[in-house]
Amino acid sequence: MAIRAIMSSPVETVDMDDRLSVVKSVFERTHFHHLLVVEEKKLLGVISDRDLLKTISPTLGTAAEVLRDTAILNKRAHQIMTRSPIFLHEGDMISQAIDVFLNNNVSCIPVLDGDENVAGIVSWRDILRAISVSSNSLPP
Repeated sequence: MAIRAIMSSPVETVDMDDRLSVVKSVFERTHFHHLLVVEEKKLLGVISDRDLLKTISPTLGTAAEVLRDTAILNKRAHQIMTRSPIFLHEGDMISQAIDVFLNNNVSCIPVLDGDENVAGIVSWRDILRAISVSSNSLPP
């Protein structure tokens, strides 16, 4: 089965120069765990919710918040993104995604179309869901 059958699409993206305040609000609004950083539909990087949480202060939004905590939100997406992420293409097989997950320390894989534009994203949860659906359709 091809990746296009299980990938999430469309995906939420941010620009390289978007402030972390924008990144934070997109994560809060969508409840996604990964955002793709793009420029004119071309993949430049990935930001996970963990990347953001490692960067911002735990006192942000609390009574203990100080000016320095809110100033961090002025940093740019390119300052915390993973650059040159591993990616697959829409026609690649799920087995290739499994290999990527097993052999690399990644929790998502961006998916590109034939023009090298962002087409979607696949997570290990998408893989498990596809395997679960396939195994449920097999005779006992």
